[in-house]
Amino acid sequence: MLVDLAYGRDGLLVDLPEDRTTVIEPTYVPGLPDEAGALLGALRNPIDAPSLRQAVRVDQTVAISVCDITRAMPSATVLPLLLGELSHVPTEQIVILVATGTHRAVTSDELAEMLGRDVTEHYRVVNHSAFDKAGLSHIGATPGGIPIWLNRHWVESDLRITTGFVEPHFFAGFSGGPKMVAPGLAGFETIMRLHNAEMIAHPSSTWGVTHGNPIHDAIRQIASHVGVDFSVDVTINSDRKITSAYAGELHAVHRAGCDVAKRAAMREVNDPFDVVVTTNSGYPLDLNLYQSVKGMSAAAKVVRDGGAIICASECSDGVPDHGGYKEMLTMRDSPEALLEMVCAPGHDRHDQWEVQVQAQIQQRATVYLKSGYLSAEETRAAHLEPIDDVGATVERLLNRRGSDARLCVLPQGPQTIPFLRGS
Repeated sequence: MLVDLAYGRDGLLVDLPEDRTTVIEPTYVPGLPDEAGALLGALRNPIDAPSLRQAVRVDQTVAISVCDITRAMPSATVLPLLLGELSHVPTEQIVILVATGTHRAVTSDELAEMLGRDVTEHYRVVNHSAFDKAGLSHIGATPGGIPIWLNRHWVESDLRITTGFVEPHFFAGFSGGPKMVAPGLAGFETIMRLHNAEMIAHPSSTWGVTHGNPIHDAIRQIASHVGVDFSVDVTINSDRKITSAYAGELHAVHRAGCDVAKRAAMREVNDPFDVVVTTNSGYPLDLNLYQSVKGMSAAAKVVRDGGAIICASECSDGVPDHGGYKEMLTMRDSPEALLEMVCAPGHDRHDQWEVQVQAQIQQRATVYLKSGYLSAEETRAAHLEPIDDVGATVERLLNRRGSDARLCVLPQGPQTIPFLRGS
C-alpha cells in the first residue's frame, strides 16, 4: 500500500505491506467554508469577554502574541481580521510579539510568509528574546516558586492579546492559549523552571493533559498573574485549514479549542506495535530535529518495548545549530548517559528538555531518522540511526521480528496522538 507521509513541503510517498500495517490519522474535519466569517463572528461575539471594539480605548497600547515559524498557525488569515477590529487604535500603539520562547528569531522573509506582508509593512513586529534581560520584566513568582520573567513590551502594554492554534503537545498537554505567554514570551530563567528534569519526567506531563500536568498548571498561573485581556485560538486540519475558531477570555477559549482538538487528534488502539513510522507533520513543523522529537514522542505512545520508531522529518534547518540541543547531544556517548546527565541535580541547560524526552523514548525503542538535509554523521551524532529508504527499512525491521510483527503509521505525525486502551 502507498502511504503519503507529511514530509517537508511536498510529502513523501512510501510503499508499505498492507496486510501488516495500521494507518492512524486524525479524524478529518473539513475546513470552515468561510474562515473570515467564522473568525469575525468569534471576534465580535467573544466567550466571557467584551468585544475588542468595546474593550480597547483609542489611547491604549496593545501587545499581540503570535506563533513563530515552528507552528502551523494561520496568522496571515487571523491577524488582519484581528487588527481590523482594532482599527480605531493608531498602528504605532500596537506591537506584535513573535512568541519564540527559546527558539531562534524569525527572519524578515519568514515574517512576511507567516503574517502577511501588509502586516509586516504597517505594524511593529518584534521577535521575543528569552535571553535579553533588558527586554524582560520580573513580575513575581508562581505559587510553586517559579520566577516570572516576561517580555517587557507585553508587561507594559495596556492590553494583551494572545493568538494561537490548539493541538496536543508532548509535555504541556496542548498548545495555544496560555502557552502564548509562557514559554512563548518568557525569559530563560522562567522557561528553564517550566522545563526542568523533574517537570518533564512527571507522568502527567504528556499529550492531552492540562489539569494535574505540572507544566501546564504553572503556565496557566503565569498567564493569569500577568493578565491576558483577550485571546484567539483556532484548530486546523491536515490541509492547514481552520476547522474552528474561538475568541474571548483566555482559559474559556483554550478549553473550547482543546475539546475540539482532542476529539480529532487522540486515537485509541488496543495493542502496541513492533514498528511505528511517524513524521513531524511536514513543513514548517519538521524544520529541524529538535522539533521532530515531538513526532517521535507520538510514536512512543504505542511502540512495543524494544521496538523501533522510524521518523521521516526533512530537517531543512538542521539539528539546528542554534540553542543548546545539538551541543548537549554530543556531551555523552549514549541516550542512557544523556538521561543520567540531564537528571543530575543542578544540571539546568538550554534545551535539555528535548534531550531528556528523546533519551526517554530511546530507553524503550530504537529510533531511525529519514532526513533530506542531515548527513549520516550528523544523525549518528544525535544518537539516531540514519536511513535513506523508509519502505526498505520497514521491511527489514518487520522481517527481523517475525511474521506476526505489526506496523503502525502516523502520516501526520503529532497531529495524531495514538494511545493504548486503558492508559
